[in-house]
Amino acid sequence: MNAGMKSLEAQNVVVLGGTSGIGLAVAKAAKESGASVVVASSRAAKVEAAKRQLGVDGRAVDLTDEQATAAFFEAVGPFDHLVYTAGESLVLGPLATLDAATARAAFDLRFFGALLAVKLAAPRLRKGGSIVLTHGIAGARPHPGWSVGASICGAMESLTRALAVELAPLRVNAVSPGFVRTPLWSNLPEADREALYHDAGARLPVGRVGEAEDIAEAYLYLMKNTFSTGQTVIVDGGGVLS
Repeated sequence: MNAGMKSLEAQNVVVLGGTSGIGLAVAKAAKESGASVVVASSRAAKVEAAKRQLGVDGRAVDLTDEQATAAFFEAVGPFDHLVYTAGESLVLGPLATLDAATARAAFDLRFFGALLAVKLAAPRLRKGGSIVLTHGIAGARPHPGWSVGASICGAMESLTRALAVELAPLRVNAVSPGFVRTPLWSNLPEADREALYHDAGARLPVGRVGEAEDIAEAYLYLMKNTFSTGQTVIVDGGGVLS
């Protein structure tokens, strides 16, 4: 194996938000690469479904609750890699109709949930381990109505760099997906959702929207590459170019 790459064989990987979408794909890919995997999300039914589907361990936890998250990591014990993909449906809409409580709730899970998870997980990560966070290309290329989503993405990118410095030599990186077919868009009617996927894909240089499995490969790369830290890997099908 390349000197800068580390196998996931016999490694322990915790995926917060690992019961659907990109997180589920990361958990599946890590398991197939030989890792022992623990998934977590706020919905017990989704955790049980992921456990059955993948043959992994899992627990339900409210990632906006510091005490609950601390208890989760206490139960997990020492491990090697933390992946944070947790997030509810995107908060989209014009600034004029923005609901402040909804915006704060989005930050609570996507930003503060990640910050608390890293705080609590870092002392338990073994030497040579890593943290991989998640944001999105909205921070670099926002659209009208994306003020909340773009702000979270920008904050997560800055957080990634700051944590890489503060927690060194522990590696901290992030993945920035583009338009991906995941349950994040489940708040749209199916016909509207499929039309959105078709139209968005047609505008991309690769000619299609992403699949969760496309994005999962970037997380595995960042877990295994021992010379990468403070970086964001963009996997967007050329979205920032189109």
